[in-house]
Amino acid sequence: MHPPKHIVSAAAIVLNDNNELLLIKGPRRGWEMPGGQVEVGESISKAAIRETKEEAGIDIEIVRFCGIFQNLGNSICNTLFLAKPIGGELTPSVESLEVGFFPLEQALEMVTWRNFRQRIECCLRIEEQPFCIEFNDETNI
Repeated sequence: MHPPKHIVSAAAIVLNDNNELLLIKGPRRGWEMPGGQVEVGESISKAAIRETKEEAGIDIEIVRFCGIFQNLGNSICNTLFLAKPIGGELTPSVESLEVGFFPLEQALEMVTWRNFRQRIECCLRIEEQPFCIEFNDETNI
């Protein structure tokens, strides 16, 4: 028997003082929250911080762990954190065509890739945290 192999990713739901949501526009999935795979030897929260810096150019502080979306079909665990900006400057990168803070309702309408909007909404509902949402979709990454 082979040991199981899973991909662990971390994403940040970043809200500024005006209750605006940070979104990046990726070349493949459109508008989404910053995030990506956790590197070997890296903590999950540090991965969310690093990915936000790489994709959006800003530094963040983790406010709290929100929950996990587990894709059973692809063996992917996506961890989600609520965060606030603490420095840096919004800057697109090779991973993001555009970056910006948007009013919450507008931002949610902009996020159209699969269940990413649901992930953000779950992070905004404190009373339902921590959550663990499991789904089986081999096409949903």
